[in-house]
Amino acid sequence: MDAIRTMDLTRRFGDTVAVDSLSLSVAEGELFGLVGPDGAGKTTVMRLITAILDPSEGDAWVMDRSIRAEPGKIHAEIGYMSQRFGLYADLSVLENIHFYADLYGVPRRGRGSRIEELLAFAGLTPFKNRFAGNLSGGMKQKLGLACTLVHTPRVLFLDEPTSGVDPVSRRDFWRILYRLLREKVTIFVSTAYLDEAERFQRLALLHRGRSLAVGTPEEVKALFPGAILEVRCAEPRRAAAVLRKEIPGVSVGLFADRVHAGAADPVSAARDIEKALAGAGISCSSVQPIEPALEDVFVAVLSLGREARP
Repeated sequence: MDAIRTMDLTRRFGDTVAVDSLSLSVAEGELFGLVGPDGAGKTTVMRLITAILDPSEGDAWVMDRSIRAEPGKIHAEIGYMSQRFGLYADLSVLENIHFYADLYGVPRRGRGSRIEELLAFAGLTPFKNRFAGNLSGGMKQKLGLACTLVHTPRVLFLDEPTSGVDPVSRRDFWRILYRLLREKVTIFVSTAYLDEAERFQRLALLHRGRSLAVGTPEEVKALFPGAILEVRCAEPRRAAAVLRKEIPGVSVGLFADRVHAGAADPVSAARDIEKALAGAGISCSSVQPIEPALEDVFVAVLSLGREARP
């Protein structure tokens, strides 16, 4: 059975279409990612599926319950951690978890053992009496997750949970999510970090409220039309601008100090790249084919202006 399913899910704000006919499904016990840049519509999708926001058109189901017909019953099945989860800075870690347990109606009897389990699970036991306002960013995210899990939800929604978190805390957070998967919890995560997309069992690339591609990371990467050339050169930012202008039909992305160029004919494209950069007075040390990353696929699909589906 699908834990989450959407059908032509649409949300408009005036003349702006924030989510545009989104149809996807997430299996029970799956780690699914909604991946896209800021402004892609990820938070709006989350708020629609969790029955916080009403759709303009279409519908979604969580554990076979419609967001239109049974929003209250959906709330009992899910945990939702928003980008700005409402921790109380002047309450301790333990007091915050008890507060959310009260909100979710978790019985007092047996609650203590559940909370101790969550504290150990999130690595927060040594800090349970510390004020939430004195925690690091990564520890606040772990506390937010513990509060979200206190009522043992079957489906977990996390809206950009690792945004602004240091690399070590990001790694620890993902370890916690993998442990939840072993307990058969369905996890739906949004992220703007394309490097995190490899962690998902399946994912959807989202842009301007539309799904550009859906599948496993391998399936999505296989959609790349052609080959990727990695260009190592001086002035990579200017080089990327030159290539976009001088070589129509080639998708160009800037990756730190390197430029990635996607082309159907890599041999011809390599010659065109070297010629264009030489003409602009930019020194080029190498142009080599590499395996496409998910970010390459995203850049290519956007440049082609079309949808891609496995």
